[in-house]
Parts: sequence; C-alpha cells; structure tokens
Amino acid sequence: MGSSVAPVTIDIDIDNTNSNELSSQKKPSKGGWNAAVFVIFVEMAERFAFYGLAGNLITYLTNNLGEPMTVAVKNVNTWVGVSAIFPLFGAFIADSYLGRFKTILASSLIYLSGMVLLSLSVSVIPMHYRRAMFFTALYVLAIGEGGHKPCVQTFAADQFDENNPQEKAAKSSFFNWWCVGIVTGASAAVVVVIYLQDNVSWAAGFGVLSVSLAMALVVFLTGIKRYRKQGPTGSPFTIMAQVFVAAVKKWRVSKTHGDSGICYEDDRISGRHKLARTKQFK
Repeated sequence: MGSSVAPVTIDIDIDNTNSNELSSQKKPSKGGWNAAVFVIFVEMAERFAFYGLAGNLITYLTNNLGEPMTVAVKNVNTWVGVSAIFPLFGAFIADSYLGRFKTILASSLIYLSGMVLLSLSVSVIPMHYRRAMFFTALYVLAIGEGGHKPCVQTFAADQFDENNPQEKAAKSSFFNWWCVGIVTGASAAVVVVIYLQDNVSWAAGFGVLSVSLAMALVVFLTGIKRYRKQGPTGSPFTIMAQVFVAAVKKWRVSKTHGDSGICYEDDRISGRHKLARTKQFK
C-alpha cells in the first residue's frame, strides 16, 4: 500500500525580513553630526561676539566714555568676573527647570538683545544716557553668557549616543571640531578688534557682532527637529544632599546588597542621562 506525504511549504517573507533588517540598521533620525553641527555654529558666533567685545572694552571706556585707565580696567575685570559667575546659576536653571535646549534658546535671545542694546548705546542713544545704557547692555550680555556657557557644549555632546559604537567614535572627533570652532570664532574676533581700533567705528563693529549672533540663532533654530533633547533632571543640590544623608545612614554598612553596591537612583525620573556604574568605590 503506497503512502503519500503531503508536501509542507513554508512561506518566508524575504521582503519583510530584509525590511526589518534595514530598519534596524537605519540611522536614527535625530542626533549625531546632523544635529551637532548646528550647535557648533552657535558656539562660534558666541565666542566671536565675546572676544570681539572684550578686546575693545578698555579702548572704548577710555577714549569714548572718558574713564581713567585704572577705572576702565576695574570695570572690565568686574564684568568678566560676573560673566564667569553667572554660568553657575545658568547650569542650575538648566538642570532643575528648563533643560539645556530651552536654556540655550533663552540665553541666546538675551545675549542677542544685549548686543543690540550695546550697538544702540554707542550710536543713537544720547550722550548723557550712553554710559548707563552701555553698562546695562554689558550685564545683560553677562546674563546671556551665564545660560549659554554651561549648556552649549554639553547639549552638543548629548547628540551622540554612547551606546552606539559609531556615534561614540563620532563623539570623540566632535570635541576636536568643537575646539576648531572656538579658535575660529576667537580668531575672527581679533580681526574685528583691529578694525575697531583702527577705524573707531563702534556702531559698525558692534553691529557686525549683533548680526553674527542673529545668524547663529537662525542656524540653531533650523536644526530644531534634529536635536535630541533631555528634560530637566532635578536640582543637583538635592542629589548632593542625598549623598550626605545616605552616607550618614549607611556609615556602618559593611556588606553590599545583592553584590550590587549601596548606591541607588530613582529610575522613575525620565530624561536623566546616567553614567555607567563601576565598582571603584564599592
């Protein structure tokens, strides 16, 4: 008696399999160099404006506002010191409330408004208001610097995923190009300094700085759909306080829990970028 076995056919959707493989290998739509390059232009413009202004302050204060050299130097040093302190507050606001992207956007608008106000103070503002307006504009710039300086480089680095080998390698080269951008901005500022000191055209010189900041803001907004944005992670002072409280509570702990250490983080907080855990201080 003959027996027949019905053939069994297995349908493999090759097209679907290939599409799944391709989709898994597809580059992410956000982040990477396509996003970081916009942020580099913002930093270049900011460095260009800062050094172009700082290199001319003493000349303007002494020649145009009639300040003695000692007073001019003191005023410039005070402004530089305040500009160096404000980033502490800017970093706190970014981490606790706004996040880096919103802080950069807000500080860029403040910085641009300060530079425009500075340009007006050396041109159309009447002489008896010029000094007060000039120093007001300077410290508006210091506020913008406070939000800009602690966030821009970190925000650009956020565009590279360290869990992706290709992006991790690109992140290393990114910092090299970042330094190139800073040097380029500073070098261009030297040209502005020489131009202002030779031609004494303050309105034109500060106007060039204002235009560069406006163009950088437009470039930054152009890449808005490409950025990887992390929300605020909470006050760093709260985390620091938790460290001391935990240290006091676990002063006599001699054994780790489950061989995984005694440091615990709240995984419910979304948007927090965590560092990889190590056993160095276990």
